[in-house]
Amino acid sequence: MLERESVGLLKAQICKREAHVGVMGLGYVGLPLATEFAAAGYKVTGVDTDPAKVESINRGKSYVPDVPSEQLGKLRERKLLYATTDTSVLAEMDTISICVPTPLGKTRDPDISFVVEATDNIAANVHSGQLIVLESTTYPGTTEEVILPKLESTGLKVGVDFFLAFSPERIDPGNKQYTLKNTPKVIAGITAQCCELAKTLYGAVIERVVPVSSTRCAEMVKLLENTFRYTNLAMVNELAIMCERLGVDVWEVIDAAATKPFGFMPFFPGPGLGGHCIPIDPHYLSWKLRTLNYTARFIELADQINTEMPHHVVRKIADGLNDVSKSVKSSKILILGVAYKRDVADTRESPALDIMKLLSAKGAIISYSDPYVPVLKFESEPYYSVRLDPSALEQFDCAVIVSDHSCFDYTMIVGHSKLLVDTRNATRNVIGDKRRIIKL
Repeated sequence: MLERESVGLLKAQICKREAHVGVMGLGYVGLPLATEFAAAGYKVTGVDTDPAKVESINRGKSYVPDVPSEQLGKLRERKLLYATTDTSVLAEMDTISICVPTPLGKTRDPDISFVVEATDNIAANVHSGQLIVLESTTYPGTTEEVILPKLESTGLKVGVDFFLAFSPERIDPGNKQYTLKNTPKVIAGITAQCCELAKTLYGAVIERVVPVSSTRCAEMVKLLENTFRYTNLAMVNELAIMCERLGVDVWEVIDAAATKPFGFMPFFPGPGLGGHCIPIDPHYLSWKLRTLNYTARFIELADQINTEMPHHVVRKIADGLNDVSKSVKSSKILILGVAYKRDVADTRESPALDIMKLLSAKGAIISYSDPYVPVLKFESEPYYSVRLDPSALEQFDCAVIVSDHSCFDYTMIVGHSKLLVDTRNATRNVIGDKRRIIKL
């Protein structure tokens, strides 16, 4: 009876928009989620350890491109969204979504310390009738093996006193077509009641909710999604190297193959993988399998290929300079785009950083241009984005397109670069002298 009353009360609060929603971690996942709940009429409190983020949100100033400052400002004016570093406010929440980072450690093993810290803070403030949902990507078993025991150590029972679920984030920064609202949301609960409440909560702001049978299944779903991309990108990266050896244009091969209406999905080679998910998440799965005495061979092989790509790019640069009687040492090289992907400001795990390090180690003089990243800390020093114009381009021995931002003037880049290495096929439609362009 207690279980049924607790479920019914919280469900009614959610349906009536009376639930107080909490979001832990206000980065590229947490802030869009918090604003979506607030826009739907919920009172939302965001918690983050970074005082600068908290202060920015409370001023109505967004630092996440997918969240316009105008929208954030209006939600602040309506007093629907508030941010704080004080974890004691978790005691006031009816629901808490955990959206903290899950990076890799120095040994490339999972680092769930942020999840553990968030869980400890929740456990110190948990109360009956509260729903907790983990969104952070992690290895299968985390929700059951790490979070659940900590919360039940308080004496409360899952599915009766509090409710626990897992729902992997699917945010794609900069994607204008698929946003938080129209991207289906996978959800699983420790119990059926946990799942039902999580479905009700997320169904209030997301168009389609997809329940699965267990939190382990939901955790595996996210790892499958990103391992699928990781291994396919490795395959096409190796294909690019094969095509180079065979004297074939890999981009033409992919475009022609993509005309097949079934049985083929195009992936495109690049200078390496970056960002918050693709280069990291498969290692969570690989690590978990190692604990079960199994080697994830596809992941291990894909990792070898993908981590080799920055070296491949540097070899292409060196070969291009050598053809004009220059060495990498003392050559002035301009990196075009240091963000990990097109039209974002995020440099986490960016292949541009690896390329810059490799070139710097060979004695090259490195500069970069990226309108999304005005300042970059590289080798413990601040680097500043170069203003891109014809006279600036002509000062460099080689320019390298690493992030193909849509705001770059590729006609100008082609026309005024002495040597250009294009790792993204960004210049494919540019009319001009292509003899100085080296493709991946």
